[in-house]
Amino acid sequence: MQLFWFIPLHGDGQYLGTSTGGRQITLPYLQVIARAADHLGYTGVLLPTGRSCHDAWVAASMLAATTERLKFLVAVRPGLMSPGVAARMAASFDRLSNGRLLINVVTGGDPVENAGDGLHLSHDDRYRLTDEFLTVWRAMLRGERTDFQGDFLDIRDGSVIHRGVQQPHPPLWFGGSSEAGQDVAARHVDTYLTWGEPPELVKQKVEAVRERARRQGRELEFGIRLHIIVRETNQQAWDAADDLIRYVDDATIAEAQKVYSRMDSVGQSRMTQLHAGSRNALEVSPNLWSGVGLVRGGAGTALVGDADTVARRLEEYAELGIQHFILSGYPHLEEAYRVAEHLFPRLPLELPPAPEGQLVLAPFGEIIANAKVPAAAKVQG
Repeated sequence: MQLFWFIPLHGDGQYLGTSTGGRQITLPYLQVIARAADHLGYTGVLLPTGRSCHDAWVAASMLAATTERLKFLVAVRPGLMSPGVAARMAASFDRLSNGRLLINVVTGGDPVENAGDGLHLSHDDRYRLTDEFLTVWRAMLRGERTDFQGDFLDIRDGSVIHRGVQQPHPPLWFGGSSEAGQDVAARHVDTYLTWGEPPELVKQKVEAVRERARRQGRELEFGIRLHIIVRETNQQAWDAADDLIRYVDDATIAEAQKVYSRMDSVGQSRMTQLHAGSRNALEVSPNLWSGVGLVRGGAGTALVGDADTVARRLEEYAELGIQHFILSGYPHLEEAYRVAEHLFPRLPLELPPAPEGQLVLAPFGEIIANAKVPAAAKVQG
């Protein structure tokens, strides 16, 4: 298992749906989160994309300069970027970061936002464009001089001169719940992503995508995007979940859901169906809570519970074939530490090697009476 964290480019705070307890997104704050994730041993971080976010490529470039091991999952946007420009950006970042780039392919699911960026394609046409885009992007990064003429792209003698570290190209990650999206994944990507749906639904999706990839003669890895609310006891965790939405009122929920309902994203629709815009019955599967999705688009579910319980739930997803877990929590700095302290010792993790010369001291905690080292915590299970 590999655990990733999240860089909150669209905002952070102690509560959802309010400015109370909110934090200004500044470079120093983002650097603190990235350095914490790097130091704690997360494999990498996801940087979100969209007009509500600071630009992910700009942010990742700044954060890569102040971290050592951390990988950066950054979006390319077919239809908003040409494949040649996107390929050169990827090669440069990968080369200058010494192979720490992962590519998140995002087609965009909000027609209003897409139109504001000059993209006026239907849902299925965006995936047809994405198929063409990735065909060209991958060829260029393999070092091929590329000519391509499709329904959307007309590329003549495209190329990338400065190659990246990872060959043939930085790994491609992608999430698309529709059949059109799953077809693109099967043909092109390395890791297929799903949002945090109940295990049975995730199992169905993994099996469907795996079969589509098999028919293409390919094998994929799988990842999941989840929030985490982990505490020392189950009661404390559920209290924290309730507290997270304490300022969310019905008007805010209705306003948010109105925006999400106009989207043509199948994944967003599946997230919305879990709670249907209502506070009633937010636990949609054991310890899987859909309260985040009342006011947040995209990943709208959180695993809630004590450390042993949450670890078991993560391992249940791992048993379905999930290898990569992109986690987050509010606020993202404190929760990065909380998740690492509670879950890392309980999971079979593939941790990146510590930077050369870095000392790892254990057990952790304040020295008692200037002399006594605290005993190591016992992990159950």
